[in-house]
Amino acid sequence: MVASLPPALKLPLTYSVFCRPGVLSLAGEIVESLAPAHRYAVITDTTVSSLYANRVVERLPAGTCVVFSIPPGEAEKTRERWAALTDALLQWGAGRDTTIIAIGGGVIGDLAGFVAATFMRGVPLVHIPTTLLAMVDASVGGKTAVDTVHGKNVVGAFHDPRAVIMDPDVLQSLPSELFRTGLAEMIKHGVVADAAYFDAVVQALPLIAAEGARAADLPSLIASSVQIKAAIVAEDTREDGLRQILNFGHTIAHALERELEYRIQHGDAVAIGMVVEARIAESLGLAKAGLRNAIVGALHAAGLPCAPPSGLSIGSMVSATHGDKKARMGVVRYALPRAVGEMESAGGRWAVEVSDEEVSGALTTM
Repeated sequence: MVASLPPALKLPLTYSVFCRPGVLSLAGEIVESLAPAHRYAVITDTTVSSLYANRVVERLPAGTCVVFSIPPGEAEKTRERWAALTDALLQWGAGRDTTIIAIGGGVIGDLAGFVAATFMRGVPLVHIPTTLLAMVDASVGGKTAVDTVHGKNVVGAFHDPRAVIMDPDVLQSLPSELFRTGLAEMIKHGVVADAAYFDAVVQALPLIAAEGARAADLPSLIASSVQIKAAIVAEDTREDGLRQILNFGHTIAHALERELEYRIQHGDAVAIGMVVEARIAESLGLAKAGLRNAIVGALHAAGLPCAPPSGLSIGSMVSATHGDKKARMGVVRYALPRAVGEMESAGGRWAVEVSDEEVSGALTTM
């Protein structure tokens, strides 16, 4: 254990978030300091395991760690995989004195987080996100979940980590199509809460498009994105109100993922979802004309899609939105923007009831 740790981001959270190049080399010390345990169970996927798991394990006391690797992909985020992991932990002899370390993207973070939330009624958790999407979204906020045939993330729990360790250097190993998906969530954070941040991201996108994870501005933009999300989460930890604005683009995105059987990257689905939902906001008169175009311009600059793939059934898409967690009494509710940096409060509910006809109309005009 080290006497002092690197500086964490200043966030209104009960746990520490470290975001700086090279911080992965201190992951062992951070885990021992903030989530000390008798045993450490690393949950990762087979792609990430060979890249980063050993670098964390070798910094922890010898003989205290085991690595559980699963195949990559959203198809693994199931109750069956959760059961297999918890059974494996029990077989290994893990108890309440075990810390779960999640190393990977959003799928691993959600799944390992749900394991940590439910194993022995809750054990300590540390997130080490290895994708841009997981850094700016999944690893912060305490949401954990698995998918079912009825929808995405519909079985889960809130379980805050003890620490989140973000090293922008690891993003250099990401394929470009995976790297760009995280840009969708960064753009979204600007739309829902901070117009100045939206402008900063848009201004940086040409350099990010050219240099990818090596872009000089990226670490500070990641940190700012996390600060935006943390401020919202701190105001509404259980998603009863304000936090719902973070779901902008996600109702359509989750329906799209379901219809495509998760053969689309989450960030790509969110990008498309933001365009559709911005169109809904304009058609309802909540947003002035031009908002959708501003979002489309940012997404184009990021190399992200702006329309659903051809051949999708609009009726099936609309039906799939009814699996969204915000639906109430058979009506789907959407988090909708009024302008970049401003969301519709809907009288403090922060989600607007939208008819299937309005949704169908928005999808038809894409």
